[in-house]
Amino acid sequence: MKSDLKIGIALSGGGVRGISHLGVLKGLNEAGIYPTKVSGTSAGAIAGALYCQGYKPEEILKIIIETNYFKFLRPAISWTGILKMTSIESLFKIYLAHNDFSKLQIPLIVTATDIKKGKAVYFSEGELIRPVMASSCIPGMFEPIVIGNKYLVDGGVLNNMPVEPLDGTCDYVIGVNCNHLPEESNIKNMKNLIERSVIMALNQNAYSRSSKCDFFIEAPGLGKYGVFDIKKAPELFKAGYDRIRKFIEENPSILDLANSISKAKSS
Repeated sequence: MKSDLKIGIALSGGGVRGISHLGVLKGLNEAGIYPTKVSGTSAGAIAGALYCQGYKPEEILKIIIETNYFKFLRPAISWTGILKMTSIESLFKIYLAHNDFSKLQIPLIVTATDIKKGKAVYFSEGELIRPVMASSCIPGMFEPIVIGNKYLVDGGVLNNMPVEPLDGTCDYVIGVNCNHLPEESNIKNMKNLIERSVIMALNQNAYSRSSKCDFFIEAPGLGKYGVFDIKKAPELFKAGYDRIRKFIEENPSILDLANSISKAKSS
């Protein structure tokens, strides 16, 4: 008998730091906790799409390291962005060939921002790849992705912890943030200043939604990693995995989710 317990997980954006989500998912799965619905923004949308497709966290890590999709980006001849993401659409099609939300093994909701209307937009049906691309389209760096009459950019602009699509549809919600900053930092230059300011804004966005989560997980210190620091992928994966293992030790009540699933399956 399949469990009726509905477990939602919201995965934040954060560039390459989102690889830590994969370590968290691995640790949850090892503990017998499997989400029945995933909601993701930006890097969380990419990780979520591949996980919901059925790839194991370790397999997704390998895909990210081997493909390094940043090298597929091309310059944009436009006032709306420096780079264009359309060149990586073919790369996504290798791993999400059906390009359809309904063909995923686990339901997924992807968050993007309608830059013209100034509203968060949630995708959960129809074509899959372009919404995922839109969700991770950093404003100013990438040209907006056009879907219908919407000009879409990174979902983290308005919602970097997309718990709203899970609210009322899940018995438990797990939020995972990948942008934790140390309390103090040595600001050496303008780049450091801008990066820290952006991450602080992303975190405030996420923390304002943490009360909607039954469990909120955040690996410490990930804010020190650059948004494109792909060489740190294994380190980021381990950081997420180590954090969820420690979180389970400190919050054993989360194992009730696994126990409920186990009992339902054996009944």
